[in-house]
Amino acid sequence: MKALITGLATAMVISTAQAEIKTEKIDYKDGDVVLEGYLAYDDAITGTRPGILVFHAWKGLDDYAMMRTRELARLGYVAFAADIYGKGVRPQTTQEAAQQAGIYRADRPLMRRRAAAGLEVLRGNKMVDPAKIAAIGYCFGGGVALELARSGADLAGVVSFHGNLDTPDPADASNIKAKILVCHGAADPHVTMDAVLAFRKEMEGAHVDWQLIMYGGAVHAFTDPDAGDDPSRGAAYNAAADHRSWRLMQSFFDELFQ
Repeated sequence: MKALITGLATAMVISTAQAEIKTEKIDYKDGDVVLEGYLAYDDAITGTRPGILVFHAWKGLDDYAMMRTRELARLGYVAFAADIYGKGVRPQTTQEAAQQAGIYRADRPLMRRRAAAGLEVLRGNKMVDPAKIAAIGYCFGGGVALELARSGADLAGVVSFHGNLDTPDPADASNIKAKILVCHGAADPHVTMDAVLAFRKEMEGAHVDWQLIMYGGAVHAFTDPDAGDDPSRGAAYNAAADHRSWRLMQSFFDELFQ
C-alpha cells in the first residue's frame, strides 16, 4: 500500500567533531494508519548517497533504534528508522511488546506492507540514491528486514542482528533480490539452531547470496547494552559481538555500494 508523507514533527541538530547530524521525525501513512519514523543524515555531505532503512526491535521505535540511525548517518548514509506499530504505539513492558510484535508476526502481509511504507519514504528522499538502499533490523526488526526482502523489495542488501529467521512460506525466498547478512548469537535460546538450519535450507533452496555469522557465547539482543549482562536470562549485551557485527555490517555495505 502506498505510503503518504503527511507531516514533519520536531527536528534537531547534533554536532560532532566530524559532521553535523540532522534528525527529523516524519509522519507518513499505511492506508489510514499514521506512522512516525525518524530520519538522520549528515548535512555536510553534498549530492546523493546510499540510504539505510532501520527496523526497530519489539518495543517499537525507541531510543536504541534512533541511536543506531544516527550512527549510520555519521558513517555517511541517509538513515530512516521506520515505524511498524504506528505513531504513539510504544510498548513499555515485555508483555505489551510481545503482544504488538505478535500482531505482525501472525500477519506477514501486514508486516511487509508496513516495512514497504518505510522503504518508500526513504527512497523518495532527495538525498538518497534510489539504486543504493539497504535495510537493517534488530530482533523483531531483523525479521521485518528479512520479510521485506522476501517480498521482492528492490534492496541492495539486508542485515539482521539477532533477528527472527522464520517465515510462513519459505518459497518466498525466491523473490529475494538483496544480498543477505545475518549476525546471530550462537547461544540464542529464542532463535534456535533449528531455526538457523531451516533458514539455511530456505536460502540455499532459492540460491540467495547470503551469509550467516555466529558469535560464540552471545545470546539474544547481544547488541543492546540495556539487555543487561546476564546471558543466563537468554538476552544480554555482548560487547565483542556488538562491535564485530557492526564492523562486519560496514564491510558489507562497502561491498554493496562500491
